Amino acid sequence: MEKNLPIVLLVVATRLEGMALIKAWEMKPLSERLYEVRLGTKRIHLLCTGIGIVNTSFRLGIYLANYTPELAINFGIAGTVVRSYTLGQVVEVVEDTFVEMGAEDGEAFLDMQDLGFAVLKTKEASYYNTFGGIVYPSFPNIPQVRGGTVNLVRGNEVSITYWLSKWNTIQIETMEGAAFFHAMLASGIPFRAFRALSNYVERRDKRKWKLKMAVDNIQVFMQNWMETYCIGG
Repeated sequence: MEKNLPIVLLVVATRLEGMALIKAWEMKPLSERLYEVRLGTKRIHLLCTGIGIVNTSFRLGIYLANYTPELAINFGIAGTVVRSYTLGQVVEVVEDTFVEMGAEDGEAFLDMQDLGFAVLKTKEASYYNTFGGIVYPSFPNIPQVRGGTVNLVRGNEVSITYWLSKWNTIQIETMEGAAFFHAMLASGIPFRAFRALSNYVERRDKRKWKLKMAVDNIQVFMQNWMETYCIGG
């Protein structure tokens, strides 16, 4: 494959969230977690980081030490606190927050800005818990939302209410999003992020989840967009 072709990096937590694309494009493994294919005028890399903030940061660190993509896209599934959204629906995440990063002071939660420590400083801005990307024009019928990234997926009504009282603009919950935003902003790489909604954030009941629908829908969206972006038409 021509090594001088620009790279588009696709980032997923699990192979489940990218397997349909690996099969559809007949992607070849470059390593245990990284796949590649030529698509039109681009090299497409698909990186499976593993679940969570630590895995995402670690795998992206290794990847970015070896490649510089022209664009990076994080996608997968997410829970939502917005009941007006439909499960299976695709959304674009334009801002993401490390909701648990900070300190407790009695009953109060102090975020990183309260503590006076920026998590990331770039030429453009200082970032504390919340990381915003470049807001591109939206896709038709795809809401642009704010995400919250957690180590502990919420399944307790008291906990859910507590965290939403602190971060009351958050609309979806993931375990990786803010780590991806952090890595891209730190590296100066343009990026976007998309999720399909698999469940509402509530007491855990997987019988209500639409996991397969969400996994299928996000990959159909990504396949259609990437084939237009890389090939045209």
